[in-house]
Amino acid sequence: MTIPHDFELQRIAALPADRPMCMPGSFYTDPVRFEHECDTVLRRGWHCVGREDEVPNKGDYFELTLLNEPLLVVRGQDGAIRVLANVCQHRGMPLAEGAGNAKKFVCSYHAWTYRLDGSLLRASQMNNAGFDPKTCKLHQHRVHFWKGFIYVSLNAHAMPFQEPELDAVLANYETETFRLVHRDEEIWNCNWKCLVENFMEGYHLSVVHPITLHGYTPTQRARKLASGKDFTSYAANYPEGIPSRGAGAPGLSDEERNRSALFALFPTQVASQAASLLVSLYIFPLNVDQIRVKWTMSVYGDDLDDETIAQRIALWEEVNAEDRAKLERLQPTLKSAYAVSGPLAEDDYEGTIRDFVLWLAAQDRVDMSVGVA
Repeated sequence: MTIPHDFELQRIAALPADRPMCMPGSFYTDPVRFEHECDTVLRRGWHCVGREDEVPNKGDYFELTLLNEPLLVVRGQDGAIRVLANVCQHRGMPLAEGAGNAKKFVCSYHAWTYRLDGSLLRASQMNNAGFDPKTCKLHQHRVHFWKGFIYVSLNAHAMPFQEPELDAVLANYETETFRLVHRDEEIWNCNWKCLVENFMEGYHLSVVHPITLHGYTPTQRARKLASGKDFTSYAANYPEGIPSRGAGAPGLSDEERNRSALFALFPTQVASQAASLLVSLYIFPLNVDQIRVKWTMSVYGDDLDDETIAQRIALWEEVNAEDRAKLERLQPTLKSAYAVSGPLAEDDYEGTIRDFVLWLAAQDRVDMSVGVA
């Protein structure tokens, strides 16, 4: 497979830090490039699929599809969370839909029955001499848990990630203790990289969100935070004198309590961590022009009452709708011959986009070193 613009990506990534440029439009619209990403950087990456308390009880599950792989996230009888292939080992039928609670998974096609750990419990009338129940266990994907989030990789050799600099940014928020209060999913007609970039820069906040966000996270108060091997982050700082948005964990500094810390864990998770509110978006690429977006909201303890939580959900629904409208308007024009590599704003406003470009370029160098074409 021939991928255009590899050298262009390396050229952009090599630009001086004070002269950063964004990627050209074709990087978001070329179906050949998208297929290459699916085979390489996306397939080997760690993808966040949700929060651990989405499956709080034994037998709780939810299903999803990642890069055409049907997945089943389930908490087993032993209390462990697993990510299984949602594919019956008889004739390939999916075993579960949506979310719920089950004592076992029964295939709706021929009633093959699986335990919550994926092992085959029963397959009636299987007199085939070559049939061995032990070889018919559901595939178990690699999983990693961090800050209360569940991650899965389709790469059987993926090593759990470690991001100590991001741990330091979030340490005092007690992210892992936040409790789920809302989740939703929808289809956005844009490239996956567009949402990563949009969520992770403060340059657009006052323009795209003049009512919803400008009042407490104006663009001019955005400040770059830490970045690392597979992440970037920035702070959306609140103006002085605005009403408290929640006390949060007792160890928070005044600076931490008066900002939202936004981070991206590449390739496909973006999140906003505030004192009392945690919002995370999980991006599932469908094709070059379309993604499925799941998002969850979690809160710290009992900081926020039910009415305030309902107001925050409504606010984030509006914010997401504003971003979606812009990205869906952007996607068609990125196909233009004149959608060139433009200059990025200074580090506090779009330095996170440069971090993303540098990360993608590093992934391309990995591909070239192993001879991926």
